[in-house]
Amino acid sequence: MSVVDFDTTAFKGLKSNSISDIVPLADTLVWLGTGAGLAVLRDTSSIFTITSNASVTAGPLSNETPIGGVSALVASKKSLFAAFATTVVDTTFGNGLIYSTDATGNSIDWTYFEQPVDTEADSLAPFAKRFFKTLPITVAGFNVTYDAAISGNYIWITSWAGGLRRYNISQKVWERVPLPEDSDQILFTCESSNYEDTQSGDVLKDFFLNPRDPWDGVSPKSDKPHAYGHHNHKAFSVIAYSDTVWVGTANGINRGIIGANGCVDWTHFSPTTAGLSGGFVVGLALQEYKGHQIVWAATVAAQPGEANAASYTVDGGDTWHTTLQGERVYNISAADSIVLVASRSGLWKAVTDNPLDVATPWAKYQPAKQAILLGSTGTYSMDEILTDGVLGAFYDTRPFYSSSATIWIGTWDGLGRAMDPHGMNWQIYRSNYDADQVYAYPNPFSPYEHNQVGGQGYVHIHANVKISYVVKMNIYNFAMEQVYSKNFDRRQATTGSIKWDGKDTNGRVVDNGTYFIRLEYDQKIKWMKLIVIK
Repeated sequence: MSVVDFDTTAFKGLKSNSISDIVPLADTLVWLGTGAGLAVLRDTSSIFTITSNASVTAGPLSNETPIGGVSALVASKKSLFAAFATTVVDTTFGNGLIYSTDATGNSIDWTYFEQPVDTEADSLAPFAKRFFKTLPITVAGFNVTYDAAISGNYIWITSWAGGLRRYNISQKVWERVPLPEDSDQILFTCESSNYEDTQSGDVLKDFFLNPRDPWDGVSPKSDKPHAYGHHNHKAFSVIAYSDTVWVGTANGINRGIIGANGCVDWTHFSPTTAGLSGGFVVGLALQEYKGHQIVWAATVAAQPGEANAASYTVDGGDTWHTTLQGERVYNISAADSIVLVASRSGLWKAVTDNPLDVATPWAKYQPAKQAILLGSTGTYSMDEILTDGVLGAFYDTRPFYSSSATIWIGTWDGLGRAMDPHGMNWQIYRSNYDADQVYAYPNPFSPYEHNQVGGQGYVHIHANVKISYVVKMNIYNFAMEQVYSKNFDRRQATTGSIKWDGKDTNGRVVDNGTYFIRLEYDQKIKWMKLIVIK
């Protein structure tokens, strides 16, 4: 086991503005899955990114995590689990998993697991004291852990190539978990009659786990010689509670009831059989409200006739309803009567006094902007998240952050904390490369690709203004002809951050090339160079 002391070993601040996962723990902690590793907000201002190391090996770590972005993050009570991924050329690799049984203090014990893979000989997988036939997954490429859940004695993880796996906490072993084949609506692994007695032990009959595409790789099942891979064996998302586990795949949703020795009886729901809005189920959430368990699913269209949307069931999967039709949903979070949906177009909240209402209306929050009054100076600390997309959200009722409730959002452009439950004012956290320097980012900048808000792209301008009420900005082309100018008044809460939309004074997007930005503030003049590429 290892010890992570934030104050002496961790990097102070965020190393990436890309925040995909937000996980609260204890009274004040907010753990963050970022594009540059695992971070934690310990109070309203202290963020640390845990040190990473490319040379970690399985077992105990010391003051570090594996390198890469965090691809999955989950907590339960005091426990914390995180998965990491790296990209080489066009291939993403799972880069291992870490687990702590107590992630609440200033020092944390970690255990590191290499990304679970099989050997070529692992064509017969042990499961619940029996076996099933499977295609071995021998590499970490495309074997990225997308989601995880901790419940009881198991940690469940999902992967495109690796499928559904789980870690038996008491026995300290990983095992593959069978899911129904694409055409099957049930798979009962707890029924002894579904197994055949072989020299290797009891083997699940008429089943072969194969996460390849249906047209790629013939199954060796003797009675189905033309059966191929299965989209339902490619797993995206998972939630688990009590004796129940739900898994979202590339072919719908699977509800599992855990039985003796860890066997699971599955029911499979797909767009064709159950009316799900989309076949790719990339996110799942459980809402517990007045004794009801409502399961939410973020779906992506996989076949003609399907839709990007959210689906939900109030009766254990017997009936599915569709809402937010056409919305590309990334994640869903629920707390009592509150449901938050993080999507490509922004953050949505269900507007209802009855979450069981199948005609739930939705309201979308305005893009996150910060305007925090700086004492008696008459000026504001201003910032804004320059992207429509919200990757994750969490409704936080802990009294440390608000007397009522606060909302956390993770985006490609930073972390936001609502200063009020209506999201009218936010505190924004982002990586700060050098607080005392002026710079533009991203650089090069494309007004058609970067920081898209309402169909318009922006470049951030960073300047640590301390005195001036007004920041004057002038932009010149390579011939030093002025193309744009603007004054940013820090006394007006609506001013927003210092930014540029790549347009000239006539509203025309400027040509490709090099531009010079002149800032005047605090009785000094600062210059920076920006390359615009459309």
